[in-house]
Amino acid sequence: MTYELWVLVWAAILGLVMIVLPLVFASTRKGFLVWSLSSRDTPFDKGVIGERLDRAFANFKQTFVFFAVTVILLALAHKSDTTTMWGVRLYLAARIIYIPLYAFNLIVLRTLCWAVSIAGIIMCLGALFH
Repeated sequence: MTYELWVLVWAAILGLVMIVLPLVFASTRKGFLVWSLSSRDTPFDKGVIGERLDRAFANFKQTFVFFAVTVILLALAHKSDTTTMWGVRLYLAARIIYIPLYAFNLIVLRTLCWAVSIAGIIMCLGALFH
């Protein structure tokens, strides 16, 4: 398995962690257990940080699709080099750092971090055309 595919695996694990994070913060709120066991027909107030973590996960899902497709195409095309390795590292590192930046509302740094993750994807996409 290529280095890039291993980073894709770690990015998928990060996505699974991000599913749980808002629930961890919400679990301390009154009524959470009943709501989580219900059909969830009504929204639950997860608190400010819990809601931000939900939005951070939504943002992750938007970029993860492009990242995953790009990494899979790199593997199928047998394209792996220093640029693609740095690209996937940038993506994963930026997505990890993005979580606390979003949770604690550090908006400028969060946006820069998002841009770095996109730059990582673009680096990998560029390798497909060389």
